[in-house]
Amino acid sequence: MALMVFILILVLQFEGISGQRIDLFKRPGDNVILPSDGASASDSDCSTVTWLYNRDLSRGTIAVISPNVRIQSARAARFRLDTDCSLLINNIADEDAGRYIRRQANKVDINVNLNILTITPSPPDADPKGDGNIALRCTLLSFNFKCRPNSIRWVNETGSVLRGEGVGYKVTAQRNCTSVLTVTRQSGHNRKYTCQRIDEMDNVQIEDHYTPIFKGGISDMK
Repeated sequence: MALMVFILILVLQFEGISGQRIDLFKRPGDNVILPSDGASASDSDCSTVTWLYNRDLSRGTIAVISPNVRIQSARAARFRLDTDCSLLINNIADEDAGRYIRRQANKVDINVNLNILTITPSPPDADPKGDGNIALRCTLLSFNFKCRPNSIRWVNETGSVLRGEGVGYKVTAQRNCTSVLTVTRQSGHNRKYTCQRIDEMDNVQIEDHYTPIFKGGISDMK
């Protein structure tokens, strides 16, 4: 019983039940500001602030940045604290997705989930089968990799939602936070495909676009 109570306390602390939660949606290469509620009058240099990071529940939490602690890696060069103690990340990459916790003495924690939407072609430059097909893999990288069913969808240049299989395309069922659209070479017409993450009310939270350009079996991104 004592062990169960201890585990519950840890979960509540990590999830920040009493704190603020913010969800941000970005694409690779974007710059992002993880908001804070400002520096206190007695802490104008953010000396009592630490931003913590966790990719998923199976990995440990690490200190991302504070005036006294900073991760030692090439990734660290893209992180800095603003004057109001917000965390600025330049040129975000897939590895930056996850949960960030702003922890400051005598203040409620702020939990920021940074979600990154990315489209990856497969193969990246040419179809080894020579049939002119290319698979576009759209993934929402997020904390603990949890997504609602059908929360990631594909639409064409007219705004029509692509489902199942149609002329020149096939959409596989969403698995976890990934949806794959396979498109077939259509001579003389390079079509734009858009991957969207939608909420429960079908509002678009983030989207990204991809136009396969086929040239004799070669496809490039535009």
